[in-house]
Amino acid sequence: MSSPPVATAPPPARTTPPTPNVERLKGLLKQTLRVTVTDGRIFIGTFAGTDKQLNILLISADEYRVGPDAGADGADGRYVGQVMVPWRLVVRVEARMGNGPMRAAYGDSDEDSMYT
Repeated sequence: MSSPPVATAPPPARTTPPTPNVERLKGLLKQTLRVTVTDGRIFIGTFAGTDKQLNILLISADEYRVGPDAGADGADGRYVGQVMVPWRLVVRVEARMGNGPMRAAYGDSDEDSMYT
């Protein structure tokens, strides 16, 4: 008689130490981000992660329009909940560090670039 097949465990996954940029990105999880996109809209929400294409996932997010599309009072915001912002549309990403003001994590300043 033949014995039943024996299940074998897959080989352990290779683990490489995360790069400093990956660690910095992980440090932004659950932080409030302000993401500006090419059409001038601004999304403010809690950073929940990215995908392989670096699209940004925000939860509990609000959308604001600035410029000619803004409302009469200039604060034409609306709650959008969960939003995935395509990386190709991102102009600037800002994060609040501690209790201080928002700082560019990506955008105007090369020294603050999150993705180098």
